[in-house]
Amino acid sequence: MIPASVRPRQIPASWQQELAEAITRPQELAEALGLPPEALSAGAATSFPLRVPRSFVARMRRGDPEDPLLRQVLPVAEELLEPPGFGADPLQERAAQRAPALLQKYHGRALLIATETCAVHCRYCFRREFPYAAQHGEGERWSEALAAIAADPSLEEIILSGGDPLSLSNARLSALTGSLTQIPHVRRIRVHTRQPVVLPARIDAGLTEWLRSSTVPVVLVLHINHPNEIDAALREACAKMRAAGATLLNQTVLLAGINDEAAVLARLSQELFAAGVLPYYLHALDRVRGAAHFLVPDERARALAGALAARLPGYLVPRLVREFPGAAAKTVLTPITGGR
Repeated sequence: MIPASVRPRQIPASWQQELAEAITRPQELAEALGLPPEALSAGAATSFPLRVPRSFVARMRRGDPEDPLLRQVLPVAEELLEPPGFGADPLQERAAQRAPALLQKYHGRALLIATETCAVHCRYCFRREFPYAAQHGEGERWSEALAAIAADPSLEEIILSGGDPLSLSNARLSALTGSLTQIPHVRRIRVHTRQPVVLPARIDAGLTEWLRSSTVPVVLVLHINHPNEIDAALREACAKMRAAGATLLNQTVLLAGINDEAAVLARLSQELFAAGVLPYYLHALDRVRGAAHFLVPDERARALAGALAARLPGYLVPRLVREFPGAAAKTVLTPITGGR
């Protein structure tokens, strides 16, 4: 049963209302889950604000501060530590900027930061200190980015990121992608999103119509870290997106104390495939300031990847990768055979 403190005060009329009713106060999150106030750090929440939809909180175990979904959004005192090697821009994205909000790291594709808004604030987010305010207003930002894309025929794929692109209204999303598909050399659109996971109601009729009407293939890369995130509502959302013609992939961040067990990762891959989503990447943590407590050492990560390969068919094994600033592609970390 969903605790009354987690449910919105009334059934939301729209995903926008549900988003507006997200929990943003540490005390409210603690009360909703029956946690002692000391389980959360108000200081960490000041540094990087708390935000989590109630429908996601409803999947968390009440009274358990170690719940793997809770730990992804829980502000803790460890975030205030500053160990060496962790910084505000771990991927040096500012050096990759081609135009306001347009980043190009790899050949043939560029990333457009469509919005700064997310439905959930994941504590390990590598853009938690990204200077969104310096990217100009939405209209001007998009205009300059679209002009830069149109001027470069090598750009065949545009990745919408953020923030979360599905935080945009259907009308704004359609306007942006409509402009992209008018550029002759843009052959694919990829959308990186966590919104269907934490706010399944976002996959409404307007969103599926947008997918169905796209004149170029759309790939949706979901962000699911733990099998407990996959519930009936998410499976239904995935079915709707697939029926509308989208290709669904998943990227997972390897997080200490959350999913750094071979059995958990194997179950995640199996649950993803059952929901019509193909495992794509298993990311080593980007070393952003405030996230050091999530770090899984590379040797252990490689052992986990080896153990996963020994348990599952190849198409269910995501590639273990790390992103290095300035590299021509993501670096694959070689699995250690026989790892546990």
